[in-house]
Amino acid sequence: MYKLDQTQTPLFDALMEYVNNKTIPFHVPGHKKGMGMDNKFKNFVGNNVLSIDVTVFKLVDSLHHPEGPIKKAQELAADAYGADRAFFSINGTSGAIQAMILSVVSHGDKIIIPRNVHKSVTAGIILSGAVPVYIQPEVDRKVGLALGVTPETVEEALKNNPDAKAVLIINPTYYGVAADIKRIADIVHSYDIPLIVDEAHGAHLGFNNRLPMSAISAGADMSAQSTHKIIGSLTQSSLLQVMEKRVDVNKVQQVMNLLQTTSPSYILMASLDVARMQIATKGKELLDRAIDLAEYARREINKIPGLYCFGDEILKKKGVYALDPTKLTISCREMGITGNKLERILAEKYHIQLELSNLFNALAVGSFGDSKEGFDALISALKEISDEYKDLPKENRRMLDIPDIPKQIVAPREAFMGDKTPLPLRESIGCISGEFLMAYPPGIPVLCPGEVITPDIIDYVEDMKDAGLYVQGTEDPDVNYIRILNV
Repeated sequence: MYKLDQTQTPLFDALMEYVNNKTIPFHVPGHKKGMGMDNKFKNFVGNNVLSIDVTVFKLVDSLHHPEGPIKKAQELAADAYGADRAFFSINGTSGAIQAMILSVVSHGDKIIIPRNVHKSVTAGIILSGAVPVYIQPEVDRKVGLALGVTPETVEEALKNNPDAKAVLIINPTYYGVAADIKRIADIVHSYDIPLIVDEAHGAHLGFNNRLPMSAISAGADMSAQSTHKIIGSLTQSSLLQVMEKRVDVNKVQQVMNLLQTTSPSYILMASLDVARMQIATKGKELLDRAIDLAEYARREINKIPGLYCFGDEILKKKGVYALDPTKLTISCREMGITGNKLERILAEKYHIQLELSNLFNALAVGSFGDSKEGFDALISALKEISDEYKDLPKENRRMLDIPDIPKQIVAPREAFMGDKTPLPLRESIGCISGEFLMAYPPGIPVLCPGEVITPDIIDYVEDMKDAGLYVQGTEDPDVNYIRILNV
């Protein structure tokens, strides 16, 4: 299956050589293997992790010009995922997504993207100066979530915009929904342009046939993967996979050098190296266990009055080609409370922290770091919450309609960089926004810089705030004011 020996961990091994040699550090960082670190922090994290917090030198290689163990570690990552090249991103998948965009589009170029993109995509568009052409994902009205985009939607957008330079899709979504990415790749390639994929929630795909197809396997040209989300690397460490046919890998390297720090964390990169080894050599059995546990939890949650956790039954819906079963989207709409309230009860009363919540859903993310005991604690807590709320008056269960995509008057970069004035939200209707408005997490914008502010958007944002959801994107932390473009 693999061309290279996936049991190797060249970067981690180089760091172990540095430690085992008892190297005397006359280099940054200044804590010098923890010797200069205050005990309050050092006693908790331990000396081992501090001993591999090093800087660039020959033994451990350079991320910006890899020739040694980092180069070998990236080659192993590419081999594991079936890519031509792989790059370590220590600026998370946000940085990798921005690098993808900057590698394939320039100022004024059109790029086709779904509206439910993460804010890092819009940031990449602002940095590149590209012009987004939005397409709508399908929506599940029962649970109030965006699904995937259909191949037909992508094809229609390309017919209407044959001058587009690239297409970006999300696959899978935060909630584990995967589109028919292979068909989408074929359609995009018929226009001889690259398909780039926000695969933040799919770094584990391709290592177990019970999971959706990975982006690279399906024919995508680039994919950005949050290796820390499901498999075992540390937060902020991600991978960028590249196929060479339609993408200049030398440009990708230059863009990554432009975006990433010259003082990368070797702790993060070492965790990427070992996480790749783990998923490549043990992924099937580890993921089998994770999937089995998640499916057990799904069955038990669906027995609880007022709760619903979707599974394979949604595969018949438009925009759903496959489903990652490790994601547990717990809908509490019929219980009569918000997802945000469910998340808070679990955190404050039971010390169980979920990934995110929205108006009627809360998301639990499964992985091979879970235990049956942990899932049983979640299930038990949900049963108690159901018992407590089933006979109480129901809160407002009105589904909030996501506003239509507003008209784009000014390109996002020009709007973001332009001269702006703050206005109260209600007074901004009809103006051109110079900022974002989005629910976070997951960071999907309802308004982007350069778009006209509509009454529906303001109503939607105020409803989200009233429901206790996190709204952000404006300089005003309370989101009572928004900066509008002076035109």
